[in-house]
Amino acid sequence: MILVVAATKVEAALADGRAVDAVACGIGPVEAALATSAALADRRPDALLHIGIAGAQSLPNGSLALGSEAVYCDIQDPQARIPRVERVEPDAGLLAAARRALPDAHVLPIGTTAHVGGGDGCEVEAMEGFAVLRAAALAGVPAVELRAVSNAVAERDRSRWTIDDALAALGDGLHAVLQELVRA
Repeated sequence: MILVVAATKVEAALADGRAVDAVACGIGPVEAALATSAALADRRPDALLHIGIAGAQSLPNGSLALGSEAVYCDIQDPQARIPRVERVEPDAGLLAAARRALPDAHVLPIGTTAHVGGGDGCEVEAMEGFAVLRAAALAGVPAVELRAVSNAVAERDRSRWTIDDALAALGDGLHAVLQELVRA
């Protein structure tokens, strides 16, 4: 069974009718980590697909991005002397399947941050990816992240964000990835 994890019920509903289990984990890294850990313990899936909308530095709205790694931007500190986990990689097999399904998707690190504009150093930023993929890694469940760009990170006027278009692109991308995973 594949578990689809999304921050919101609107995003999670994109998985309806696709013979998968879906959960809305909540917005932000703390809610995402807690809800994902509980869902993994309760459902014990074979794989996890994390989906959602995101901001980007320069990619156009509607672009799809697959995470080559999830980066927890809020705790990055090059001068830190205490070790910390700030990056988690997706499952190589799931990422390869997602790439086959979405050959035009951008494959790059996706930053996780608790606030808009905090994804320094990453082209794409969102608020849950690291937490979801880290919970999956600790549970031994292979995972991958798929995002659709809804806005430029620098765009503070949220009326200019194209959330409906991003959700449509995300739904199409989700459908393609799930078809590929079922074949694999």
